[in-house]
Amino acid sequence: MTIESFGAKETFAFGKKIGEKAKPGQVYTLIGDLGVGKTVFTQGVAAGLGILEPVCSPTFTILQVYGEGRLVLYHLDVYRIGDVEEMEEIGYEDCFYGGGVCLVEWANLIEEILPASYIEVKIEKDLEKGFSYRKITLTGHGANSDVRTVLDLEEGEARP
Repeated sequence: MTIESFGAKETFAFGKKIGEKAKPGQVYTLIGDLGVGKTVFTQGVAAGLGILEPVCSPTFTILQVYGEGRLVLYHLDVYRIGDVEEMEEIGYEDCFYGGGVCLVEWANLIEEILPASYIEVKIEKDLEKGFSYRKITLTGHGANSDVRTVLDLEEGEARP
């Protein structure tokens, strides 16, 4: 499924829709260059889960847990992980296999430990379509990861 966003508000709104429909145990991997909107998308997911506290990228802390929403949100930024073994130290299995929702920025760096089922969220710029334009592509990986089914979306309901 591909969504076109023409600004941060639309990216946030799409993330919020995902947060509203999120189910326990879902894992989303966030792929995209620096400054492409991964944190804005995550802020939307948090809002959809009912999380009111400020959400920022855990670039230096690697993991941020937000617990006051409808489901716990585990937000990982693994850009600074030097070795997959470091993921053991932060307790990644609790994030991937717990009862919350997990968003992993730069997940391509830890592909070998990703769960069997997850949804990849790839965010890309296209400056020919404008500075604020983003193409957001969701791809299911593994069993039970059909994007429309997992997100409980009706045909044509993809736009925020």
